[in-house]
Amino acid sequence: MASATATANPEREPKEPKEPKLRWWLPGSKLGRLIIALNVLGLAVLVAGALVLNELRRGLVNARIDSLTTQGELIVTIIDQTATVGEPEPAMDGAYAAEILKLLSNPRSQRARLFDSQGNLIADSYVVADRVEWRVLPPARPREENEGFSLNIPDPRPEEPTDEDGRKALEAEVARALRGEHVSHMRPGDDGESVVSVSIPIQHVQAVLGVLTLEARDVDEIIARERAALLPFILIAISVTLISSFMLNRLVAHPVRRLARAADRVRLSRARAISLPDLAQRDDELGDLTRSLEDMTHALSERMDAIERFAADVAHEIRNPLTSMRSAVETLDLVKDPTARERLFRILQQDIQRLDRLVTDISNASRLDAELSREAPRALDLGRLLGDVVALYQAIIRPGEVGVRFTVQDTVEPIRVSGREGPLSQVFRNLIDNARSFSPAGGEVRVSLQHKAGQAIATVEDDGPGIPPENLETVFERFYTSRPKGTAFGGNSGLGLSIARQIIDAHGGQIRAENRTDADGKVLGARFTVILPEARH
Repeated sequence: MASATATANPEREPKEPKEPKLRWWLPGSKLGRLIIALNVLGLAVLVAGALVLNELRRGLVNARIDSLTTQGELIVTIIDQTATVGEPEPAMDGAYAAEILKLLSNPRSQRARLFDSQGNLIADSYVVADRVEWRVLPPARPREENEGFSLNIPDPRPEEPTDEDGRKALEAEVARALRGEHVSHMRPGDDGESVVSVSIPIQHVQAVLGVLTLEARDVDEIIARERAALLPFILIAISVTLISSFMLNRLVAHPVRRLARAADRVRLSRARAISLPDLAQRDDELGDLTRSLEDMTHALSERMDAIERFAADVAHEIRNPLTSMRSAVETLDLVKDPTARERLFRILQQDIQRLDRLVTDISNASRLDAELSREAPRALDLGRLLGDVVALYQAIIRPGEVGVRFTVQDTVEPIRVSGREGPLSQVFRNLIDNARSFSPAGGEVRVSLQHKAGQAIATVEDDGPGIPPENLETVFERFYTSRPKGTAFGGNSGLGLSIARQIIDAHGGQIRAENRTDADGKVLGARFTVILPEARH
């Protein structure tokens, strides 16, 4: 007994998809997580640094205002208690108040000024402290720019540079304080730099005797230090952004460009398939894409080879009856014997029948791929489908012809498979037609169905001469025919079993051929077995 040969034997087994790893810390795919993480990281570094330093800057300015306010209120209280003279109309002793301001030392970065109730400057810590301040002189300005002040703030000394906006801001601040307001804000100083200024009115009951203005002139230094502290964050953010850009270019843009060029080579017929092993080994979406493109182009290349072989086989098979017909036609005019002419006419009829069968089967084979892709698979009751196919044969069989019988073994529930009804019906019609063509007159073709281990197993048996052991696999090749004696010429094209295998392979199943034998090893007939996976409920 010859061993059965499975037909589902692809040269290139599909790779099993890898189980996805569960990563819940960031949504998206692996490459998407990488892109998101790199871009968010650079942005987070920059934003966090900016937020931290802005809060620090605001906190330092507010702390400086609080410090100046506390110090100024203390000085104002002392001046009010010790340098106020006159009743019931109080007044401030300017000379004594200046001495008090001189005694109360100030940090070097601060400047204290004392104004009387008319806005006249009566004391300046830069003068009474006997300190020498130096700074770079600004460009020379016309003298008329220093005119038009509303308060009596004296012009600075020639060696002391000033700024128009700074003096106006100071005048406005002193004017508000003389109205009893407590003023604290950041404004431009006399030399144009930013200062934190606090102006506190010196009040005795309801009377405003003067104004004490305290200025902290280290704001620019604080800002410079903040900018210096922000610079590393900016550099880090820029570095991260550049690195991420280069990584994305290397990991995404460059491989995609290589895939595009490889696809162009295939399109321009300089290559039959895409082959990028280094990209196919990657464990991300680009690796999946590369493997899919390699498998796709490999399948297309195999399909092209199959089409070329099919075209060559078709040309060979059609050429044989055409050659026979041409010979018969050329001989027909030369033959005068009616018997010989009748024989030539029969040969022509047989060749025409063979051509008709070839054209029909070739047309079915060429449309098979389109039909398989056009109809979506669905759950089918294979027992009902086989019963309908067999019932059709039973309805058209004439007395004395080969009969067909169908049995379902050991099952109560319907045996369902996932597939397409039309192509699967064609498979079993081809198998039954093939079995009937090899069966003796009055014989029987038996179709059976059973399920085992999650598979539907259908068999078609005949009582013919069997299949030579060396041809158990070649019977599924295109245009292979081995006709028994007495079979009508042209009744077999050799495409029926090839089409059946192609359809079963598309359904993820197997088809094989074997011989039925008795206990002594005598061949009793052929058996074709179709195995399909059962549909999941």
